[in-house]
Amino acid sequence: MANALIIVDVQNDFCEGGSLAVVGGAGVAAGISRLLAAEPERWAHVVATKDYHVDPGAHFGDPPDFVESWPRHCVVGTTGSEFHPELDTGRIEVIFHKGEHAAAYSGFEGHADDGECLADWLRRHDVDQVDVVGIATDHCVRATALDAAREGFATTVLLELTAAVAPATTDVALRAMDGAGVTLHGQPVIRAA
Repeated sequence: MANALIIVDVQNDFCEGGSLAVVGGAGVAAGISRLLAAEPERWAHVVATKDYHVDPGAHFGDPPDFVESWPRHCVVGTTGSEFHPELDTGRIEVIFHKGEHAAAYSGFEGHADDGECLADWLRRHDVDQVDVVGIATDHCVRATALDAAREGFATTVLLELTAAVAPATTDVALRAMDGAGVTLHGQPVIRAA
């Protein structure tokens, strides 16, 4: 069996300067790149997810409520949907796009260009353990980790390589992940804007 790193939504719109920026996002991108360079053999596979919105309906709010609706972000064809330049994408084998026409938080809701879903791709590559990193700890990282555990993968979140939106929602996310049997390593980046 094998292990994989799942890089969640390290995109320009979720990093400083983006339309839905999370403080510390650029640092997370750089930190993931440093770890991949320092430990090239740590994971057999590296995959990534992207928010990839075409027309996600009520997911875009005007005005947004920042609970169920958000400012426009990660729209297909914009620079905001691209990976942050500090993220070294050389090891990424496949990208799973999510949220084209509806809200989607978990990478397990996404699909590769050929339509294959994340769970099927991981199983086809004999992956039984995953480490999850990325943005945001309390939203898409949380949803991806919970779905990974639900799908039967031994799941660890490397919290030091995640950036969180807010302390209150992060506390809820950490309790949910811990309660689902997800291993939590380190502390998430939570900084005042």
